[in-house]
Amino acid sequence: MAAGSSRRVVVAPVTPGRWRDLARLFGPRGACAGCWCMWPRLSRREFAAGKGAGNRRALRRLVAAGGRPGLIAYVGGEPAGWCALAPRAAYKRFERSRILKPVDERSVWSAPCLFVARPHRRRGLTVELLRAAVRHARTRGAEVVEGYPIEAEGKRLADAFAWFGLAAAFRAAGFREVARRSPARPIVRYELRRKRGTARAAPAPTRATRPAARRG
Repeated sequence: MAAGSSRRVVVAPVTPGRWRDLARLFGPRGACAGCWCMWPRLSRREFAAGKGAGNRRALRRLVAAGGRPGLIAYVGGEPAGWCALAPRAAYKRFERSRILKPVDERSVWSAPCLFVARPHRRRGLTVELLRAAVRHARTRGAEVVEGYPIEAEGKRLADAFAWFGLAAAFRAAGFREVARRSPARPIVRYELRRKRGTARAAPAPTRATRPAARRG
């Protein structure tokens, strides 16, 4: 897809043939402190034990097995961004989370992690990745795509704390808030399939008004 006249953005699922591109994008630190986007998939103990090389191997196994654990964005042919995407059940860290526990029993795909290379930040690439995630999930039969962004409310947020994505980017991609159990952590959804007996739009937020933001 084209994004403006000065660059061309292409977003594709991560397959075994794209592993080198993903590893290049994440770099030696695995995007952030040896994470390799395994934090949502592992228990705290498992994640700590594999931090760094172990998490890298775990992600590579997922890719090699054809799991397509996310999407990679290319700008001008170079790897520039990443969006994790899978059925929510793949992210077992969330099952015990007070803030991110399931909203309901619907079949949900989650986009829990985004990473954009420094030269491409603050240029709208996150929004393009999220829109591509919605399209990809639709082809896989998803009913809902869900995200767990940070509500920055205009404040500058350090890049290291923005890997969940920013709420403003999710809203720009068409997601709507459906729950908020912490002032700065809304749960947002993009409806792909109309729930029987309801309108297409996502349900209203669980709070009547949005509280003042603070980091959480």
